[in-house]
Amino acid sequence: MKKHLGLALGAIGLLASASLAQAAASSPMPTTGYTSQPIGHYEFCKRYAATCGANAGKAALKLTPAIWKRIVDVNVAVNSNVFPRTDQDIYGVPEHWAYPTAEGDCEDFVLLKQYMLEREGIPASALLITVVKQTNGDGHAVLTLRTDQGDFVLDNLDNKILAWQSTEYTYLKRQAVDNAGKWVGIVDDRNLLVGSVR
Repeated sequence: MKKHLGLALGAIGLLASASLAQAAASSPMPTTGYTSQPIGHYEFCKRYAATCGANAGKAALKLTPAIWKRIVDVNVAVNSNVFPRTDQDIYGVPEHWAYPTAEGDCEDFVLLKQYMLEREGIPASALLITVVKQTNGDGHAVLTLRTDQGDFVLDNLDNKILAWQSTEYTYLKRQAVDNAGKWVGIVDDRNLLVGSVR
């Protein structure tokens, strides 16, 4: 897997779809206190306890053009090299979070991106698994990138990295900034704000 991802990263390095200057402005995602941890993540943490503890710091990532390009490259590489399949098809169970080798569902894409970007030196507190609801009502997972220029979303359904508020998702919960094994609620009142203007 590492060999294939390395080749993919080299091939797409010249084709990074968005420069930092082209990225839409974002803002921090508003969150509430601790909430329930998804069962799939709870089971994942039992298997990979070292990935689910307190984070060393809480600062947002300082974005530079070089870091942004690397993030874009990792997002595209994982999206291009992992075949989407449901946990039911792969494991015979409705929910199983795991690092993918060749195939996986949305949470698996997120876990691999998180892993790869942490290896690039991006702090865990800036790479947060996030649970959303799609417009059709289905659940989905994305990776929230916390930066000094706002929060952005890495998604297996789109190679573009978007400002969280530019997506059509309803945001429900995400990993806590201070502890990768805890989760916080998200105050997604974008629809309420739009409705109040009418």
